[in-house]
Amino acid sequence: MRWEGNRESSNVEDRRSSSSSSSSSGLGGRSIGIGTIVVALIGGWALGINPLTLLGVLSGGNPAQVQQAPAQRPPAEDKMARFVSTVLADTEDVWKDVFRQQGGRYQEPHLVLFRGATPTACGTGQAAMGPFYCPGDQKVYIDLDFYETLRRQLGAPGDFAQAYVIAHEVGHHVQNLLGITEKVDQRRGRVSQAQYNQLSVRLELQADCFAGVWANHAQQARQILEQGDVEEAMNAAAKIGDDALQRSRGGAVVPESFTHGTSAQRQRWFDAGLQSGSMQRCDTFSARAL
Repeated sequence: MRWEGNRESSNVEDRRSSSSSSSSSGLGGRSIGIGTIVVALIGGWALGINPLTLLGVLSGGNPAQVQQAPAQRPPAEDKMARFVSTVLADTEDVWKDVFRQQGGRYQEPHLVLFRGATPTACGTGQAAMGPFYCPGDQKVYIDLDFYETLRRQLGAPGDFAQAYVIAHEVGHHVQNLLGITEKVDQRRGRVSQAQYNQLSVRLELQADCFAGVWANHAQQARQILEQGDVEEAMNAAAKIGDDALQRSRGGAVVPESFTHGTSAQRQRWFDAGLQSGSMQRCDTFSARAL
C-alpha cells in the first residue's frame, strides 16, 4: 500500500503512555498481552460479538463519565502510528467528498491509540475487544497490538489488511452519522435474539462495503493500491468471517449466532463497495440475499 508521505490526520489521540490507558477496569496497571488478546478475541471482535454489547451500550448500560485529559499526538518516529494517522486522513478526505457530493457534511471521527484498557463514552474499552467504534464520543479505539494478532494468530498480514480494519470502523462512524446504527439499536428487545443477530450481520456487512467504497475513492484519487493489496483485504475479511472463526475453534458452525457474516459475505460486500465506489450499493438492509 502506498501511504508514506501522504497527509496524516490531526484527529489521533495517543493514550498509550497514560495511566488510564493501562490500569482501567481492575487491570492493575498491566497491559494485556498478545496471548490474552487472542483468547479474549474468541469472544469479541474477531468472532463477531459487537464490543458495544460488552461495553453495555446496546444493553442499557450507562455511558461512562470520561475524564478528558489533554490529547497527545503520537511521536513522529512511531511508524505504525503514522500509518494509522495516514489511513485515517485518507478516510477523512474520501468521506468528506462523498458526503459533499450528496449534499451533506462529514463530521470527522477521532481515533484513539491505547494499551490494555481506556475509558470511553461507552464504558471501559479493553484491548481484548479488538478495534471498536463508540458512537457516544464518535471515536475509533485501537490497541496496535491487535495488528500482531491479525498477522500471527489470524493469518491476515499486510498493511492494506490493517487499513481495512480502520476503514471498517470508520464505516461504523458513517453509519452513525446517517442514523443507521440508532435504527438497528432500537430493534433490540423488540425482536428475537436470532433476528437481532441478523440485523447485526447486515450492519457489519455494510461497514465492510463502506470500507470498500473508501478504497475505491482513495485509489482513484491517490493510487494507493499496490499488487496484492486487495488480496490482503479479502484474506482478512475471510479470516474474520463468523463461520471461519467458529471452525477455527473446532466447534460447530451455528448460523443463528452469526453477528458479522460469513467469510464469503464479508468478501462479497467489501468487493461491492470496492468495485462500485457507491454508498447506494451498500444497502445490505434491503438486500434479499447477503
